[in-house]
Amino acid sequence: MNNVNTFKKMKKDGHKIVMVTAYDYPSGKYVQEAEVDIILVGDSLGMVILGYEDTLKVTLDDIIHHTRAARRGADDTFIVADMPFMSYHLSLEETKENAAMLITQGGANAVKLEGGKPSRLEAIRAIVDCEIPVVAHLGLTPQSINALGGYRVQGKKKEQFSTILEHAKEIEKAGAFMLVLEGIPEELGKQISETISIPTIGIGAGRYTDGQVLVYHDILGMADLKPKFVKHYAQLNQVIPASIKHFSKDVKEGKFPSDEYIYNPIK
Repeated sequence: MNNVNTFKKMKKDGHKIVMVTAYDYPSGKYVQEAEVDIILVGDSLGMVILGYEDTLKVTLDDIIHHTRAARRGADDTFIVADMPFMSYHLSLEETKENAAMLITQGGANAVKLEGGKPSRLEAIRAIVDCEIPVVAHLGLTPQSINALGGYRVQGKKKEQFSTILEHAKEIEKAGAFMLVLEGIPEELGKQISETISIPTIGIGAGRYTDGQVLVYHDILGMADLKPKFVKHYAQLNQVIPASIKHFSKDVKEGKFPSDEYIYNPIK
C-alpha cells in the first residue's frame, strides 16, 4: 500500500498522483482494480449518493459508514476520508476525536479538511499531533458555499490569489502532507505546486498540480451536473436506464426468465 512518503517521492520524481472518490464496496473494488493511487471518501457522497443539493448535510456517521464500505472493497489502497461540515469547527478536542474515529472506525489512512485560515491551521496541527496524516483543501471549498456565494472559481482577483498562495504555505508549515486545490486559475495551481514541497492534487486547478482527482460518478458519466473540469470516460447515465428498461420489457413480454435462467424448468 502507498503511504505519505510514497506521495512525497512521487512529487519529487515528477510522477503524477491519481486520486478517485469511492463510497461503497463496489466502487472501492473497481477503483483499486484500476490501480489508482489514492481513494477519497469525499463528502461529495451527499450529492452523488444521498441526493442532497450540497455537502453540508453529510454527517460524521455517513463518512464512517461509507469509508468502511469502501475499505472492504479496497483493502490495499490508501484511503483519505473527508471530515464533514462542523466536525472540525467547534473545538480542538472534538476535532481530534472526530479525526480519530475516521481512522479507527472507518478504516481510513488519513483525513481531509477544508480551509486555510488560522482556526483550520490549528485543527491541522492538532490532528497531526495525534499521528493522523492530514490532507488540506483550498480554493473552491464546497463546505463554504454559503460564505463564497455559490460554486465560483476562487483566486481570480489579485488579492484572493495572494491569500490562497499564503494559505498553502501556512498549511505546509502546519503539517499537512498533501493539498487539494479546487476551482482555481491554472497559474495559481502552478505557483502553489512549485512553491510548496508537499504534493498538490487538482480538481479544476489546471495541468501543473502534482496529481488530479475526480468524482467516481463524474468519470463514469453518472452525475447530474458536469462542471467545466469534468471529463466523462463513460456514459453510464445512458447505459444503466437502458439496461433496466430492457429487463422491464423482457418481463412484460414474457421473455424473462427463459429456460436458461430457471432451475428445473417445466418441459
